[in-house]
Amino acid sequence: MPLLVIAIGIAILLFLILGLRINAFIALILVALGVGVGVGMTPIEALDAVQKGVGGTLGSLALILGFGAMLGGLIAESGAAHVISKKLIGTFGLRHLPWAMVLTGFIVGIPMFYSVAFLVVIPIIFAVASETKMPLLYVAIPIIAALSVTHGFLPPHPAPTTIVEFYGADMQLTLLYGLALAIPTVILAGVVFGNTFKKFHTPWPDKLFKRESLEGRALPSFGISVFTALIPVLLMGLSAVAKLALPKENMANQLIQFIGDPIISLLIAVLIAVWTLGMKSGKSLAYVMADMAESVKPIAIIMLIIAGGGAFKEVLVASGTSDYIVGLMKNVSLSPLVMAWCIAAALRIALGSATVAALTAAGIVQPLVASGHVNAELLVLATGAGSLTCSQVNDTGFWLFKEYFNLSISQTLKSWTLMETIVSVVGLVGCLLLDMVV
Repeated sequence: MPLLVIAIGIAILLFLILGLRINAFIALILVALGVGVGVGMTPIEALDAVQKGVGGTLGSLALILGFGAMLGGLIAESGAAHVISKKLIGTFGLRHLPWAMVLTGFIVGIPMFYSVAFLVVIPIIFAVASETKMPLLYVAIPIIAALSVTHGFLPPHPAPTTIVEFYGADMQLTLLYGLALAIPTVILAGVVFGNTFKKFHTPWPDKLFKRESLEGRALPSFGISVFTALIPVLLMGLSAVAKLALPKENMANQLIQFIGDPIISLLIAVLIAVWTLGMKSGKSLAYVMADMAESVKPIAIIMLIIAGGGAFKEVLVASGTSDYIVGLMKNVSLSPLVMAWCIAAALRIALGSATVAALTAAGIVQPLVASGHVNAELLVLATGAGSLTCSQVNDTGFWLFKEYFNLSISQTLKSWTLMETIVSVVGLVGCLLLDMVV
């Protein structure tokens, strides 16, 4: 019954947005309340879950999105993204552009949380697409696929790192196997799949990034541009290394963990960018602040839509839907790797959050590790792969991708959702193949 209610709820959501053209945020809230009541919650309980979901989703994410938008705006407006894109195009050439995007995605994505990395690469994607006159999705898919792979497979990202501890797996081996798995996965999901969008042109999203002429303007150097864009990467990467190399109580480690926090590292990057990409070019502080304020305005509706997705997810969690799904799959006789993938995939489809899906699935299959019949490191990767599958309307990542690239629901399903599913399925196949040799 809960699965039927969810299916009906998602169908109604699609009808409200596609058929009646109702704002996605309003539609998500209405469907979240309806699904909550449909699965047995009282109206007050459903409302409480919606409020908790909105607050929980926007808690730290609001700061990350805000600072990320400011940094992205400074990178784009100053011409830094243009400088970076020209260097990438000159080095790799148009023919090998997807490989340049994949490499950029890996460099940015390995030490950074997905939502932060997404906002850091957005201005680069827009600048490269504008410079080359290539379709946005052809440029975006390779770099976004790389971010998704690092988010689901590689420590120090939250889900794989937590699951490593949960399963008692080896962090270094998990990272090694994850890198071996990530390379073919991102080639198929990023480069090969991305090539199918080479002639897929979509309207330019002027509300977020306008294509303005940079002729006659003093542009920052390539070194300054890269350094400023990668400040969050460097700080969070340093934090990850310190976490592994230094005792938790060490004062230096605690300081590094503070400046390496996604919120603090982005704040530091914004403050440095104010100088390197703004005032150093002769702009006044007031002018730079005004630019930053303008860069934040367009993400207001995106933040509300993400909050609506969080409300929908929280209703499903609070109503016990995840427990119901787990009960359905608990007695199925499957390979532990396939079982972990299936449970994480089912939770991902129902709940939207990859991290929640991965951690919940890990709690179910954890007893299998003690049996000694499964490789703990590969189980981490299989769980992470399952948590990435079939992202759709209850996932905040779905709405981020849709809104930033000005896509319809249908176009987002054909691009983002299919890309995520390719990453997930290739990840599972890779785990099964690795299981035969390790």
